[in-house]
Amino acid sequence: MDKGAAPVRHALLAAVVALCAALTASPARALDNVDTYICPTQFKGSGIQCFLEAVPQTYTMCRHIKHIEIIEFGMTGAQEGVHGAKTEYCIEKHKISMTLPYQAALREAARNKDEVQGLRKLHDMWLESLAKLTPESGESNEAYLKRVSRPYSMFEEQITAIRALDKDTAAAAAKPAAQPAKKNETSE
Repeated sequence: MDKGAAPVRHALLAAVVALCAALTASPARALDNVDTYICPTQFKGSGIQCFLEAVPQTYTMCRHIKHIEIIEFGMTGAQEGVHGAKTEYCIEKHKISMTLPYQAALREAARNKDEVQGLRKLHDMWLESLAKLTPESGESNEAYLKRVSRPYSMFEEQITAIRALDKDTAAAAAKPAAQPAKKNETSE
């Protein structure tokens, strides 16, 4: 055996191992900087699963803060002066904290246009729901509570649809690719 071939073989083996590690690395690597309170059970999972958990989770956090402001200052006073500042801060903070899970989810879903569209729809729905946490003029407490509870069913419907698409995409990716038919070789 050639002694010069051994270092080349070791270098080639190291390169193959590094390439395999890079290719099999979890897409969750982007989630390493996500706080566990954003997606408490999925922060080490995929970007899609983290994002799907984070949508209702972060909405709930800001909704609770708005409820505290309403308890402290009443329905009409919850937005007077700086009284709504805690909710506004919560919303802005979570718009930023959702960036990594959302981007990771979009990257993971990139092969399925419908899944990407579903993720975008859910993100827009989430942003719209956060913007509507402020009590409307003359709205009763009961009407307010009913209105700010509605997004949960909308989130769940969209999350269920995305999970079904994600499952279909994963199943399709797991199927072995069809081998092209070999041409019959005839001896001449």
